[in-house]
Amino acid sequence: MKVSEIKIEDVAEYLKLEDDEYSSVQMTAILTAAKEYVSDYTGIPQKTDTAEGKTLDDYEKFTLAVMVLCQDMYDNRSYYVERNNVNKVVESILNMHRTNYL
Repeated sequence: MKVSEIKIEDVAEYLKLEDDEYSSVQMTAILTAAKEYVSDYTGIPQKTDTAEGKTLDDYEKFTLAVMVLCQDMYDNRSYYVERNNVNKVVESILNMHRTNYL
């Protein structure tokens, strides 16, 4: 599955939530934030206006990173995330493709 194909229903299923256990507005916000996080972290755009260059959809393993981030964001809705508290699975997947080193 490509990152752009992930729907809130997929996230809810990954989180093992029933239809009445989540808000679509909340789940949309979480999914959007997770996709943006992956894109910002790696420097790889979600979409591109040119035929050249890769997007998040070119790496199916980013789907797992987005799902794990969604789970972290859902489970820790009131938790403040600092740089040293990044999920290690997500961090290792994203570091393999990081292009925006500072």
